[in-house]
Amino acid sequence: MRKIKLFVNSLRFKFFAAVLVIFVPLVIVLIINSYYSVQVVRNQVAQSNMNMLSLYMGQIDRNLEEVDKYMTNMLESDLNMLDLEFPKSLDEDRYNLAKIGLFNTLRDDAGYYPILDSFFVYSAANRDLIVTQNAITGYESRETDRREIATMLTQNAQTVDYARWQVWHGEQDDYLYHVIKSGNVYMGAWLSSKKLMVPLNLIDLGESGAALITTDKLEPISHEDLIQDKGIDLKFPEGSYAITGEGRDTYLVMGEPSTQGNFYLIALVPESAILQKLPYLQRVSSVILITTILFLMLFVLMMRNVFLKPIKRLVVAMRKLRDGNWDSRLEQTPASTEFEIVNETFNRMIAEIHNLKINVYEEKLNHQRAELRHLQLQINPHFFLNSLNIIYNLATVKDYALIQEMAKCLVSYFRYMFRSNSYFVPLKDELTHAANYLRIQQLRFPDMLDFRIERPEELLETEVPPLIIQTMVENTIKYAMNMEKPILITVEISKEEAGNASGIVMLIKDTGPGFPAEVLAKLSSHEALANEDGEQIGIWNARRRLRLLYQDRAAIDFYNEETEGAVVRIRLPIQIRTGE
Repeated sequence: MRKIKLFVNSLRFKFFAAVLVIFVPLVIVLIINSYYSVQVVRNQVAQSNMNMLSLYMGQIDRNLEEVDKYMTNMLESDLNMLDLEFPKSLDEDRYNLAKIGLFNTLRDDAGYYPILDSFFVYSAANRDLIVTQNAITGYESRETDRREIATMLTQNAQTVDYARWQVWHGEQDDYLYHVIKSGNVYMGAWLSSKKLMVPLNLIDLGESGAALITTDKLEPISHEDLIQDKGIDLKFPEGSYAITGEGRDTYLVMGEPSTQGNFYLIALVPESAILQKLPYLQRVSSVILITTILFLMLFVLMMRNVFLKPIKRLVVAMRKLRDGNWDSRLEQTPASTEFEIVNETFNRMIAEIHNLKINVYEEKLNHQRAELRHLQLQINPHFFLNSLNIIYNLATVKDYALIQEMAKCLVSYFRYMFRSNSYFVPLKDELTHAANYLRIQQLRFPDMLDFRIERPEELLETEVPPLIIQTMVENTIKYAMNMEKPILITVEISKEEAGNASGIVMLIKDTGPGFPAEVLAKLSSHEALANEDGEQIGIWNARRRLRLLYQDRAAIDFYNEETEGAVVRIRLPIQIRTGE
């Protein structure tokens, strides 16, 4: 009985149970909701047909524009047009010759515009109509066109739009026409709507699909029965499509307006034809994409109590440990068998690590103390030997006053150097030591070295690491000094506010040649600098000590002045000395 209870409460059983609960409904929903992928294909089909309509309408508009240019040119430049302005009774022979010449010109030029059925010219002064056909047709067809044109000119004389092509509903067919007027002469072009629709009728829009022309008010000039029987509304948003129809017979309606005339090209695509073209894999992938997102949320919700809550408690406890709270423990709450074991082991392990960390921390502190003492005791042997040599030379010339001053400076220097138990000293002591060191160097290089120290009184009790300024001054004398030009070393102390934290800034400047470019590059990248003797103590020593004492709250920067000289900038957090 206990084994069964442990198995039922295990992660393995709960995981497989959750998989069954999630993926069985998922398969059912995949089957039920497969039709959602139709939207993707619908958009693709609509976009394809809109592109096709746009291309064909563009071609039609270009052809109609060419026809308009031709008619405008004829009215303006053909002299025969002028003879039709006046009654033929004034000169009947001249009128007839002009009429014949104009007919021949239009008949010959009509072949350049295959889109047209006819050109026509109407003389209002003589009520005379000239019609040319663009193709060889029968007498009945020519007479039909003549009657339709005459009727159109008679009925639309007052309302005709001379700027754009218009639709005309004839007795046997529907037409597009454009009339241009010049005085008492009207010239126009005439074509059948069926002729325009021939290329579109070759496109497969489905068995019940259709392409048609409408007026600018979306009144169809063909397929009226289909539109009425299916309840199709020809309205559609610009640049998109509409879905219309009654019952299951729904259609995608899309269109393109003409820029030259008051008409539209409309395409009606039945949705049943779209479904037949829907690829099976595309439908499956679309459904999987949608349903996976939905059921992923359901899966997370269902697994929350089984997996996520215990894991969250574990993560919260680990975050507390990361923040230094070693008293954090996991409460023993009802959970899966595996999580109960994890919680118990975690608590026991944290207790052991806590004790070990205390021991390691104490050992690390002792190591850091030893390392700091070692760093502080690193003395440049060259300085010590040079100092003794200076005293020897002064003794040779019997300059006892300078010998006394030199000895006093050296005593102060070495007393300060051997403060092995002090990790911090007051700023005033560090500056006094730096001035003492610089005075020793002045005795070593008479008339070649001068120095200046600027210090605000309110910062003198600030605690700083010992020898931090002297290290940088020593580096300056070592690399900036030469016996050709005197050098000035300046130490400037100031306070800096950065947000809520205050800092002390120490600038060590000189008037020497400055840092070479390659040295600055190495200093910026924190590379070790070694001299010809293999030494790399000064700057590395300072950086290491600041890292041990302040972690990342202190910084050293190196750069050159715009005119001349090198600058070392040290920024430390302000710590006020409170007592020994």
